[in-house]
Amino acid sequence: MQRAQEDADEDTRSSGTILGSLAAAFPRTLPIMAGFLVLGVSYGFLMTSRGFPVIYPLAMSALIYAGSMEFVTVDLLMSTFNPWGALMLTLMVNARHLFYGLAMLPVFRGTGRKKPYLIFGMCDETFALESADPHPAGTDKGWYLFFVTLLNQIYWVGGATLGAVLGNLANFDTRGLDFVLTAMFLVLFLEQWRQAEARVPALIGLLASLACLLVFGPDRFIIPSMAVILAVFILLDFRSQREAS
Repeated sequence: MQRAQEDADEDTRSSGTILGSLAAAFPRTLPIMAGFLVLGVSYGFLMTSRGFPVIYPLAMSALIYAGSMEFVTVDLLMSTFNPWGALMLTLMVNARHLFYGLAMLPVFRGTGRKKPYLIFGMCDETFALESADPHPAGTDKGWYLFFVTLLNQIYWVGGATLGAVLGNLANFDTRGLDFVLTAMFLVLFLEQWRQAEARVPALIGLLASLACLLVFGPDRFIIPSMAVILAVFILLDFRSQREAS
């Protein structure tokens, strides 16, 4: 009887810990929910406007789960088959996740079987939340990180699916809808420009992109420009390390 009571008490504490972690994660993800639903619906509309069935945005948002790359994939699916170009473009667009992953390895330590999903579900917004406060008071770190990651993915997949369903039902001109990603990045750039103390990285990005646009043209400038930006940053970092030593 005592053993059974101890097991029941342990289950109650475990359930309370899980629910407490969910209760802590949900309000922190509400701002992300607002943004993901709007962008996700736009993405779903865009996919259906290009003739793709609902299953495409649902599966891509769940399995790719990289917002900017999903928008880019729309054009990749509509263009000539070029796996090497798609691979390089994907690597360049999402290369920042390599650094996210390295930074989050200490945070994910001790999360057990949740760790593979935490790695898969990492995105910019999830990284920002989890790196800022990976273990709020009164929560289990593993369950808190799990729920932050899961809720954010649910918002994105739900928004994309909703947009695809509404896109099939709605009857209006969707021309120009693919500009939503450009608008999003423009707003993010302007906000970072306004807040940043050092604007040299932004200027490097602008000048490198403009130069590659002039040299390679509008259809082939993305990969070369990102390669140039990465090379310049590496050289600057190497120079700063030599000066420090």
